[in-house]
Amino acid sequence: MNKLCRQLSIESPNVNGRDCVFSFDVPVPDVPINGARIRVVCAGACYHPRRSPSLTSLTSVSSSSSLVTETSVEGDFPVSMPHYGVRDAALFPGYEVAGIVESLGTGVSDDCNYAIGDRVILYPFDGIPNGYVEYLVVPDLKYLIKVPDTMPLSVAAMLPAGALLAMNTVFAAHEHVQKLVKERGDNGVCKILIVGTGGLALWTLRIAAYYFHSMQDKVTITVASLRDDGLLMAQEFQRINVVEWNERLYEKQLIERTMDACQGLCDIVIDFGTTSRSLHRSMQCLSKNGVVFVIKDVADRLLPKFSRRAEEREQSIKPVEPGTLEQLNELVQLVSSGKVEPPPHTVYPAEEAMDVVHKLCHSEIHGRAILRFYPAD
Repeated sequence: MNKLCRQLSIESPNVNGRDCVFSFDVPVPDVPINGARIRVVCAGACYHPRRSPSLTSLTSVSSSSSLVTETSVEGDFPVSMPHYGVRDAALFPGYEVAGIVESLGTGVSDDCNYAIGDRVILYPFDGIPNGYVEYLVVPDLKYLIKVPDTMPLSVAAMLPAGALLAMNTVFAAHEHVQKLVKERGDNGVCKILIVGTGGLALWTLRIAAYYFHSMQDKVTITVASLRDDGLLMAQEFQRINVVEWNERLYEKQLIERTMDACQGLCDIVIDFGTTSRSLHRSMQCLSKNGVVFVIKDVADRLLPKFSRRAEEREQSIKPVEPGTLEQLNELVQLVSSGKVEPPPHTVYPAEEAMDVVHKLCHSEIHGRAILRFYPAD
């Protein structure tokens, strides 16, 4: 197939949030013998954490303006802060695709359970492209999951990265919660602090509500909001407390406010922040033997700086992996059955990706942003 198709690449945002979106034409890939070619319909607005070597000739982003710009841990105010949208996980790394099976490989058997026209999502496997392409190939059908007809592809596109990471985080926290509840007996309470109000935090709250339902009287959840939409969250989730982490305040004030909202030190922190300052503050709000769960990409960058401090405070920092194929299958069933309600999302034409990323960087979109490559499911 010698035709061309569009590839849209979103990379680590820089200061203005605009010079990180690239669109260009690439050849439509051939169908793998034992795989399939997917026509992408919807894609979640996520970024790639590392720059693709193939794009270095097009442009470059100064490392001083990228999202990994660090902050002063000991000082009261940051030296340079990333966008609100990156800090509160409105924009996060990942690969989210939902589409339609366009072709099957010649080596695929008739009883493969997939057919041309099936609606599917893709589990992010090693070797996925460095951007969203209109026609995507998968080497093995095991990476595909069928989407029920009742689920819009715009909703399905939110599952393979953000929702899956949130689910795996809840699973990891759930093990610790069960242990604490058992140790503390009938009157014991486990306190959880979730940092962030972007897409990851919204998914985490919904999935936690489902899995912690049987022990809701033994678990309290507080959300540290990095922007002023905490009231909306408090109205939607009436059983949670909300504290605003206003960066204009001194660290001591923020820590005191957080502990007041949590009614003391927390047992578990799920920190979707991306800065040293966020992790440092989370540890200050954490009890002895407490656990902080952070995204693996963030942990790889910050653990060398904080591992000794965590050891001194008798606390643990645990990286959370993206999640498994089995979990993604379970997640599809939970969402399609209505047991877990997806967070709000807005669909934009893929051509508006640059503006969408700019808005996400400044937390101007409530919930998730989905890019649509074709006008209809």
